[in-house]
Amino acid sequence: MRDEEHRLDELLPAIEIETAAMPRFSVIWMHGLGADGSDFEAVVPELGLDDCSGIRFIFPHAPQIPVTCNGGYVMPAWYDIVSLDSSSRTVDVAGLLRSRQAIRRLIEQENRRDVPCARVFLAGFSQGGAVAYTTALTHPEALAGVIALSTYLPATQLIEEEATAANRAVPVFAAHGTEDDVVSPELGIRARDFLTGHGYRVEWHEYPMPHSVCLEEVQEIGRWLRREMEAS
Repeated sequence: MRDEEHRLDELLPAIEIETAAMPRFSVIWMHGLGADGSDFEAVVPELGLDDCSGIRFIFPHAPQIPVTCNGGYVMPAWYDIVSLDSSSRTVDVAGLLRSRQAIRRLIEQENRRDVPCARVFLAGFSQGGAVAYTTALTHPEALAGVIALSTYLPATQLIEEEATAANRAVPVFAAHGTEDDVVSPELGIRARDFLTGHGYRVEWHEYPMPHSVCLEEVQEIGRWLRREMEAS
């Protein structure tokens, strides 16, 4: 296996931020294509959760791999994207599964640090959100929730085949920019409709923005996290 690919017996390198000693909750937050774990580090103080139970935010770095749709250029990516247009994606499912396994190992690490799956949230932006969706919906133990930002479902057949009963009730916060020209709003809506059509509970938000996040969205994520943590 090439050095830039996942080694399944190793943890991904990551940035960690703890809001208090001995955190009770964990949020594993995946960045988008070509970025790294530092991309969402600045979001933490904007969530408005300083007075909540301790939270450990984990921002893993994706491995460096060639990305076909970008001319084979090597960059941080959770899986290869073979082709794309405004309404579809053709992805490397094997690479997606390697990333799922890498995130599962981070979840297992949190379990060893006394944070059970029921208090672990998965979050992600764009390609990282696709990994968050895939990992959470197929995880064997119930997770606390999913935050899916400006993203899509990369392999719906995989979800249909491997979705677990444990996460049929997992709460989902999904948001998208109405002016997104990278991951079209249509792809986000399609993911939302797939999930609601299969009985998942999705809280959907739209914002007048391109392929990015905005302060209003971040603050709403903070309110949603607070509600879900208080309900756990």
